[in-house]
Amino acid sequence: MRNEESTVRRNLGTRMGAALGAAVVLAVIQPPAQAAPDTGSWTTEAVAPGVQVRAGVLRDADAKPSWTVTVQGPGSAPLGDRAWADATAGRLRDAGFEPRVERVGWPAYADTPRGTMGWRVRVGSYGTSDEAQGAREKVAAAGFTAVAEWTGYDGQRPADRESVHVAVIDPARFTGTVAATHDISVADRETTSSVAAKRHSLVAVNGGFFVTSDADGVQGTMAGIAAYKGELESMAAGSRAALILADGGRHARIADLTSTVTARAGSSTYAVQGINRVPGKVRNCGRPGATPTELPRQDLTCSEADDLVKFTPRFRAPLPTGPGTQVVLDADGRVVSTGPRGGTVPAGGSVLQGIGAASDWLTAHARQGERIALEEVVRDTTGRRVRLDSDDSVVSAAPTLVKDGRIAIDVATEGTLDPENLSFGYAWSNVRQPRTMAGLDAKGRLILATVDGRQPGVSEGFTLEEAARFMRSLGAVQALNLDGGGSTAMAVNGRLANVTSDATGERAVGDTVQVLP
Repeated sequence: MRNEESTVRRNLGTRMGAALGAAVVLAVIQPPAQAAPDTGSWTTEAVAPGVQVRAGVLRDADAKPSWTVTVQGPGSAPLGDRAWADATAGRLRDAGFEPRVERVGWPAYADTPRGTMGWRVRVGSYGTSDEAQGAREKVAAAGFTAVAEWTGYDGQRPADRESVHVAVIDPARFTGTVAATHDISVADRETTSSVAAKRHSLVAVNGGFFVTSDADGVQGTMAGIAAYKGELESMAAGSRAALILADGGRHARIADLTSTVTARAGSSTYAVQGINRVPGKVRNCGRPGATPTELPRQDLTCSEADDLVKFTPRFRAPLPTGPGTQVVLDADGRVVSTGPRGGTVPAGGSVLQGIGAASDWLTAHARQGERIALEEVVRDTTGRRVRLDSDDSVVSAAPTLVKDGRIAIDVATEGTLDPENLSFGYAWSNVRQPRTMAGLDAKGRLILATVDGRQPGVSEGFTLEEAARFMRSLGAVQALNLDGGGSTAMAVNGRLANVTSDATGERAVGDTVQVLP
């Protein structure tokens, strides 16, 4: 199995490098030699001087995915240890099934173990989903918890088809701008293509993680650091990867960013732990004082008992209500009013909401007409301060894929996988999914890429390791994973270019990255 996995990884890099051009020579992208593209499916479009979009389908003729039935591991984990796998296989044989035990190795992550990740147990190989579901029902009736799965989503064997779109923006030739945006309100959701159409964008992709459920906060608000037109509109969820688009995208870089905001009233200070989010709810965690963890944790909502949150004029929705204290500030940061939470953010002003000890601090220090100063500091992991001007923007997600020209996927550090508990993040990181990626090559060219997924026999998607190898094959020396799954979208000239995976169509998202003429 180890040799098979190594072969898969080598073939993936070779296929993608051949398909989309070695290093940075994207203008002469050729379809893959080993995995032939669909006839007539490869296209190249020069959208503007310095902006090129290439689209195609990577195929592996030797890949033969099928439907199967997978038995769930202990504690809802997708895998178990060898003893569990052998015992489960024995029980299945006793029940009249013919199981197979498969070893699953750790991908090439930078901060997880090596060798065997675990073992899974499967039954059968079927041509259709309905056949697999029928077999699953029989396995379940015998006392096993099982699911029907498409083996084309396995990272341990080649995918048969992957539909990719790649946009390359060369700041040396492109005269427009590249910016992250949340359009009009940070409390709204809108599709990538609709924002692109309104702004007459050349190319657009979806951006960072955002709140999708009322139970986790206000839908559309970002779950990680975000800045638009130089204004910090959401704070970091721990130290996570971010795309910094400085000078309208002319000077872009990728770095792990942290953020601190401090409120000062006279000689007293208090730490602000959120911008434009519901006090007490921290999507993706990663803030001091958060429980159950202060570390980044993908798709988990942590709580803060003592929480001070700032709301900006771009929060164009009713303010959260509930216990605590609210202070309204004018454009100079002077206190206009103090009272219960609710209402709206005044034009040109801002609002502070506090719960717990933060509410007590506001009550004690917010005095009518006096100033509460807010200091916002963004830093990368080297300690370098990131200063934001009016033509700078930041979009963040996780994890890092490529660093200093090498694949460097820090899934555990950025909280997308727990090596000690594979019931968390396994499918998110290790199963093929639709993905959106951003990177920079050695000449400073911005690479925006998508792969469609969740479409059996049509497009499988990438694992995180495959996403990293794909970006590296394009010449990326820095790259990060943006939001994916049903959010993955690329629009070209205001029209959706890829096939999104949600049954209801293109998903309304939080922020986006727009390439503007």
